[in-house]
Amino acid sequence: MTTPSTSAGDLAFVVRTIARTAVDHEQDFGDLDAVAGDGDFGFSLARGFEIVLADWDTLDADTPPEFLKRVAVVISKRVGGTSGPLWGTAFLRAAGVVTDRSELDASDAVAMLRAAAEGIKARGRSDLGDKTLLDALIPMTDALERRLADGEPPASAAELAALAAATARTAADATTPMQARRGRQSYTGERSIGSPDPGAVAVAVMAERVAAEWEGHD
Repeated sequence: MTTPSTSAGDLAFVVRTIARTAVDHEQDFGDLDAVAGDGDFGFSLARGFEIVLADWDTLDADTPPEFLKRVAVVISKRVGGTSGPLWGTAFLRAAGVVTDRSELDASDAVAMLRAAAEGIKARGRSDLGDKTLLDALIPMTDALERRLADGEPPASAAELAALAAATARTAADATTPMQARRGRQSYTGERSIGSPDPGAVAVAVMAERVAAEWEGHD
């Protein structure tokens, strides 16, 4: 299996892009959440990631595990509602699989995504099909893992980013006919049917921005 090399700088780019997307799409994510939830998803996510961006120079982005742990702490403390513990756990679990690593590759990225998903499963007592962000995160991770295992021709980092974005978007759209079984939207029963899950959409939008900006990042 051939995996493209990556670096702590690539990881920092991805996290910073996630943070910028959360802030820039606050209204969009909030409006989507308001369809069948309490409408605070965009606000909560943006407030936490604003702190990540404001404190960026203190986060030690050159050391992947420490960097992810510090992001996890900020998110856990600053993002309100159920999103804080879930997203914070995702970053913390991701940090756990790259302990003592300074250089990363694409297989590490898959391992971090998988660990993040497992952490969210455990913390949220949720799984694929419950109409949560896992419904975009898990298919995206599966697609990347399959592409790396295939190995012929070797995948570039840009190709993997594009694959992640396309898979996440398709998966997020597929949550539209689902009925929510976890989170606040589950309280509304059948009212949650007919609109995509805000968390899954957020994952897709973040992945799309990473893919769109990958070639130009430093």
